[in-house]
Amino acid sequence: MGSIAERDFDKLAAEQAKDDADILDELESEAKAFGKDSEIARILGAFKANPYDVLDLQPGVPDEDIKKTYRKKSLLIHPDKTPNKQAPDAFDRLAQAYQALLDEKKRAILDEAIADARMLLIRDRKLTIDSDEVKDPDVEFMKAWKEKVKWVLADNEDRRRRQMRAQMQEEGREKRKEEEDLAERKRKREHADDWEKTREVRIGSWREFQKKEEGKKKGTKKKIKVLG
Repeated sequence: MGSIAERDFDKLAAEQAKDDADILDELESEAKAFGKDSEIARILGAFKANPYDVLDLQPGVPDEDIKKTYRKKSLLIHPDKTPNKQAPDAFDRLAQAYQALLDEKKRAILDEAIADARMLLIRDRKLTIDSDEVKDPDVEFMKAWKEKVKWVLADNEDRRRRQMRAQMQEEGREKRKEEEDLAERKRKREHADDWEKTREVRIGSWREFQKKEEGKKKGTKKKIKVLG
């Protein structure tokens, strides 16, 4: 049986171990919270029009990587698992990016824009596809490429909106022309209806006019004197 001093030491050691464990749990919780908050901030700070950027993926990755990354990040920032008030917005943006990359048509358009951005960057820097800077891009080149992708996507969106406005204007002109044609046909139809409705009145008026004319002619004949 140990001495009182030994028992006190053991008790103190046990309490210290518990305190250390609590501190480690707290630090781990804080680290997880920091990781969640950092990821939420990253997602909301990513270029929304580029789903690869939102999911923090490189272009051309297989579908399996996209699904795995989305699953991991969606669990990390799920609104039910963090008190961060921006979590719902980040979660929705993450889901939209995921759906866009799984849409073959949207992904093809995005990949084309990214390829266009790369070629524009190569042209701007007077490089070729065989240049070392292109074959083995460094961090600076990748950053510049990412910025060029933003420009291309924004330009494409601007073009799309202009085309939509032009189409709406054209549709508006066509609609106005159609409405004017309908109004003109209605006017002519109403005019024809009115003409038909007043037909009997016109005929009656004409008959009255004819009778009056005939009466005038008869009266003129009676006044003629016979010579001889």
